[in-house]
Amino acid sequence: MKHVVTSMNALTTTRRWKPWELALWALALASPLLLSRHALIINEIAIVTLFAVSLDIILGFTGIVSLGHAAFFGLGAYTAALFAKLVMPDPLVGMAVAIGVSTLLGAVCSMTIIRGSDLTRLMVTLGVGLILMELANKLDWLTGGADGLQGVVMGPVLGRFEFDLSGRTAAWYSISVLLVLFVLARRLVNSPFGATLKAIRDNRLRAMAIGIPVTQRLSVVYTVAAGMAGAAGALMAQTTGFASLDLFEFNRSADVLLVLVVGGTGWLYGGVAGAIVFKLMQDLISSITPQYWTFWIGLFLVVLVLVGRERLIRPWTWFPRFFGGPKA
Repeated sequence: MKHVVTSMNALTTTRRWKPWELALWALALASPLLLSRHALIINEIAIVTLFAVSLDIILGFTGIVSLGHAAFFGLGAYTAALFAKLVMPDPLVGMAVAIGVSTLLGAVCSMTIIRGSDLTRLMVTLGVGLILMELANKLDWLTGGADGLQGVVMGPVLGRFEFDLSGRTAAWYSISVLLVLFVLARRLVNSPFGATLKAIRDNRLRAMAIGIPVTQRLSVVYTVAAGMAGAAGALMAQTTGFASLDLFEFNRSADVLLVLVVGGTGWLYGGVAGAIVFKLMQDLISSITPQYWTFWIGLFLVVLVLVGRERLIRPWTWFPRFFGGPKA
């Protein structure tokens, strides 16, 4: 009984918002105004962050490795773009439809995720992305094929805020959607349901032995993550007015995995930190060496793995005797 009470108190503590979290989100919401010249890159960071958080829910908190998470990202983008072009241009309604369609696909795919080994899951998730990309390519009368879906015009957000060329409205819109879904994800992983996900990640057989419905939990969390990835894709299409086949490509899934490598898994703010570092490095290095920016990012990842994230953040721990600090 004492152990149960302690666990409940720990969950209550983790649910509480810390002052630095509130300050971080206040700064994020103010960034399109404070850094108006960089609104476009802020918008991209918000989208990549949401995509990374959606993957971290299944990778960091549940232990499901996916190489085809871009399938839901691309489906959300094409759904939002087609809805705006063929039905109505309201971005919020299009966002809801995109989340619904991606969630439905996630529910279908979860039936395959709960079966087989980790290698099987890798191949299945990758296969789903390839199938959707080929469908988008062949259905050129609907999707535009290899040329992409062009001419997507979005209406104003809430009927008042028009998307402008500077990207400020797009940045605020993306950050707002990110914040809403981040709050939901934070509540999910810090709930008793989230605790069972961590138990499954650590030892699936033991989780089954103590009565946790592993299959049901895996299906639910994979479906939720798919919906969040679809929301990120919808943001991409709505804020750029374009959807193309590269949204389904393996590179998209690989990039978001790199984001989590940089920021860390099993911690939602790892997706936030990783997205900021990755996108800023990509933007900075590509402006200096457009052809070789991937080399420098690859070198950074190698150094990160060899040195360690904590030691890279605190370089004085590299030479404890010289700096007079504690040994690493």
